[in-house]
Amino acid sequence: MSTRFSPRTIMVAGVLLAVLAGHAMPLQARINGEMGIRLQDAVAAALVSMVVALVVILAVTAGTPGGRRGLDRLRTETRAGTIGWWNYLAGIMGAVFVVVMAATAPIIGLAIYTVVVVAGQTVSGLMVDRLGLGPGGRRRITPARGLGVLLAIAGVLVAVSPRLSGLADPAALVVPILAVFASGIIMSLQHGFNGTVAARAGSPLPGTLVNYILGAAVLLAVWLVKLALGGHVPVLPREPWLYVAGALGTGNLILSAILTRHIGILVTGLGMIAGQLIGALLLDLLLPAEGTAIYVQTVVGIAIVLAAMFLAALGPGRPRVGRGAGGEQGKKNEAESVGTTVGGSPAD
Repeated sequence: MSTRFSPRTIMVAGVLLAVLAGHAMPLQARINGEMGIRLQDAVAAALVSMVVALVVILAVTAGTPGGRRGLDRLRTETRAGTIGWWNYLAGIMGAVFVVVMAATAPIIGLAIYTVVVVAGQTVSGLMVDRLGLGPGGRRRITPARGLGVLLAIAGVLVAVSPRLSGLADPAALVVPILAVFASGIIMSLQHGFNGTVAARAGSPLPGTLVNYILGAAVLLAVWLVKLALGGHVPVLPREPWLYVAGALGTGNLILSAILTRHIGILVTGLGMIAGQLIGALLLDLLLPAEGTAIYVQTVVGIAIVLAAMFLAALGPGRPRVGRGAGGEQGKKNEAESVGTTVGGSPAD
């Protein structure tokens, strides 16, 4: 039995879920960072996280009727050519994102990294929605959505501004900053491609499984090259909590695949950014790391990003969903986005 909700109710619920999903990101980053310190290898830490995530999603997909049906449907849709091959690049994009993060964050600092990746993600999210590369078809750029992007970037700048002072030799940071900006663009494309595969398969599980298979393969190849060039084989720590990051990432990816279908890539990204900032603040308050400090600018920046998210999601001039990269699927999703079934997306 299904219950129909208004588009505004779906938008509000989707935004709240996106914010909740964003809370997992700082915790995931903290755990992966600690794993990288223990292993003395950021790429190896990312590979461990990806493998754990792969095991989790494989068990869920194979162990649930919906997952197995989705896998069969994904196989059928792929053979029929209704899912573009480029949608399967999402897993490689995820691996590239993690590698860029591991390689550049220690160089430019976490504060600048956050600003640049958010800028790339929000700008890309706006354009990906406009071009219809996600499962929801095309969403036109309204003044509210454009202003929401600008406010989101401004909010993150304000939030991290206390940590941006005292930079030495900014010119040396140009190349890593450009790489981080590109990874932010890739992140929005990854969300769009994952959402498209989830819509075609009728479930986010099989697409997420393929995503992690490809991502783990890429990270394994990168780590093996690094090992051949003089790396070392790390000893894995025994603490179970150090392996939770992969499961958090799996849940986040599945939820984003569902949300992008109903509220768009831009709003999903803004919601997760807001949740990331709030989660980071709570983490610093409740479980502060060494040298952690809470600034007034951080709280103000979070408030600005929240305002930007709600402006883009609920502001005047609600974007019309049209036929995008998915062809008839974009038109179908327009009708499906009017309502949803209790407990999941219409295709679940």
